[in-house]
Amino acid sequence: MRARDIMSSPAVTTTPDTEVAVAEKILVQRGFTALPVIDEDRLAGVVTEADLLADRFPEQPHRSHATVGEVMNPVARTVDIDTDATRIARLMLDTRVRCLPVMDRGKVAGVVTRRDFLRALARPDAKLAEDVTRRLSVFPPADRWIVDVADGEATIIDRYASEKDHEVAVVLAESVPGVIRARCYVGEVEHERKRS
Repeated sequence: MRARDIMSSPAVTTTPDTEVAVAEKILVQRGFTALPVIDEDRLAGVVTEADLLADRFPEQPHRSHATVGEVMNPVARTVDIDTDATRIARLMLDTRVRCLPVMDRGKVAGVVTRRDFLRALARPDAKLAEDVTRRLSVFPPADRWIVDVADGEATIIDRYASEKDHEVAVVLAESVPGVIRARCYVGEVEHERKRS
C-alpha cells in the first residue's frame, strides 16, 4: 500500500488568516486532529488540536491568538503520494504525529491519519479478496485465479505457470488497502477442485 491508497482526499485545509475559532469548528465537525495550512497555494504548516487547545489555555493570561497563522506549527512533516504505507506508519508512531499531509508534485493531495490506517486495516477479508480478484482480472481468462484472504494475507492460486505474472499478481494484491502480504502459487488441481 502507498499513501495514495489510504489517504483522505481531497484534503480539508485552512489558511494562516483563518480565525482560530473557525479552525476549531472544522476540526470538531469533521472529527479531525489537524489541518494542513495553505498559504498562496503552498503548504505553510499544520495546525493541530493541541495547538488550538494550548491557545485557549495559555501559560500567560490574555495571550490567546486570533488566527491560525499565529498558532500553527510552520514545520510540517510530509510524505510523498507514493510513500510506502509501512514507512508512513513507522514515521507516525516514532514521531507521535497523528496527521501527515500527502504531497504530489509540491501540492497537498490529501492527508494520512491514524484513522485512515485503521479504516484500511479493518476491511473484511471477503472484501479484500473481491478487490484482489478485480485487480487480477487484467490477466485473462477471468477464471484463471483463485484468491483467498485470511487476516489480511492473500493467497493466490494461478493455473498458469508464469513467474513474471505471479510477481505482478503479488504487487497488485499488495496494493489493495488492507492486504498485508500476498503469495502466488501454481495450482491447476486446487483450481479445478475449488471451481467444482
